[in-house]
Amino acid sequence: MEQSKIKPKQMLCFFLCTILLIGIDQASKQAAQQMLRGRAAFPMIPGVFELLYLENRGSAFGLLQGQKALFLTMAAIMLFLIPYIYTKIPMTRRFLYLRVIAVLFLSGAVGNAIDRMMNGYVIDFFYFSLIDFPIFNVADIYVTVSTILLIVLMLFYYKDEDFDQIHLFSR
Repeated sequence: MEQSKIKPKQMLCFFLCTILLIGIDQASKQAAQQMLRGRAAFPMIPGVFELLYLENRGSAFGLLQGQKALFLTMAAIMLFLIPYIYTKIPMTRRFLYLRVIAVLFLSGAVGNAIDRMMNGYVIDFFYFSLIDFPIFNVADIYVTVSTILLIVLMLFYYKDEDFDQIHLFSR
């Protein structure tokens, strides 16, 4: 099956959607900083879910504390790698999910990279107190959802012949 080529309009959509999602992430972090910083947790569902401001200098779940250069390097790689991969995904309905995953993942990576560059830390504020789950933010949701969706799709939706259509190292 011939791969349909990506059009400039489709790349524009990719970048506009990514920018929109980054904007939502950054606006939520700005709001959290203004409304939650220096205050006690704000219960949304008492004993279950609350808003709690945290300055995270690590990665997911607080791992790799103080590794700002590593995180920024990874984000820079993602900034080039994901749009490149996006151009290689066939522009057919079957591959829509992969294109959405690319937008989500890039938005999350860039959203947290902006925090690291501007603040030296990532602003986290969602907290499931019932299970003492690590505090997270909107960008983390993008990355987590895109990763889970990719795994599920690879296991149950896409077949080997689908991935044969993605030519990462060809023109």
